[in-house]
Amino acid sequence: MLAARLHEWGSSPSIDEVPAPTPAAGESLVRVLAASVGHLDLTIAGGHFPVSPTLPYIGGVEGCGIVLESETIPVGSRVIVRGAGIGIDRDGCWAEYVAVPDTALFPASPAMTPELASAYFVPATTAYVALHEVGHLVDGETVVVLGAAGAVGSIACQLALYAGAQVIGVVSRAERKQAVPPGVECLSLDEPGELQHLASDRRSDLVVDTFGGDGLTERLWWAKPGGRVALVGYTQGSVAGMDLPAWLLSDVAVLPVNTISRAAAASRCDPELRAMLEDGRLTLNLEDFPLAAIGDAVARLRSGLVRGRAVLTMPSHSAEQ
Repeated sequence: MLAARLHEWGSSPSIDEVPAPTPAAGESLVRVLAASVGHLDLTIAGGHFPVSPTLPYIGGVEGCGIVLESETIPVGSRVIVRGAGIGIDRDGCWAEYVAVPDTALFPASPAMTPELASAYFVPATTAYVALHEVGHLVDGETVVVLGAAGAVGSIACQLALYAGAQVIGVVSRAERKQAVPPGVECLSLDEPGELQHLASDRRSDLVVDTFGGDGLTERLWWAKPGGRVALVGYTQGSVAGMDLPAWLLSDVAVLPVNTISRAAAASRCDPELRAMLEDGRLTLNLEDFPLAAIGDAVARLRSGLVRGRAVLTMPSHSAEQ
């Protein structure tokens, strides 16, 4: 089978011909139709994640496919693959076939394309958890969402609007404004004059920050005293130097959005979010890449050029279409 494997930390995956996996007891064999390419995949590929697979390894923590062999799941079932260390401490979904523990398989909605089914769970549930489980959003509050054109940020904007919030979206470059959901006031980092009022007014109750990096201390002042910053990601840098006196003076709580420890909350909100995606109340932009273009997908994601979520489509799925 064809698979995208990483041979060195921090490098780009290569397309290799490898033997198809054989499922062990308690596992199923899945023919992969589509697999997402996300920031967690890049973090693991960089070699800095607390848990690391053995090189070379097949990446991809999420996918969607068809069950070919299983002792517990009907053959032919369309399933979502996630969890149980997939793509983290064992081979993942960037391949034509994957053998996974049955606990990592979930029914895929027939109303979703394989591409959407493979990509929606992490951004949708992360956005919900950031707003409601961590940020404790209240109707009528003002929310600033950084990375509003990205997968998590875009859905966070939409969910905040549904919750009755006033939403301000911040993007990294002005050309990304067109990808921000309607109803959101949109500002850009490369147009600093647009951002000045965020610190001078300090009218935001909650900041959902997917950027991280050295600008975090400055962005604390976008929230009002007693406000909250829900830190989701680090697309602008994984290290933030904190000016402690400034932080104390800002009187703003910085709250981590740990999706691993909040897995139960993510599972609880999944049915509602899935229904909203199915009927169009929520949308998630997808950029499709064939498996052979994994290098392009990774490069675009690293450069912040992906609008929404990058998804790999497997050769067998393309043939079906």
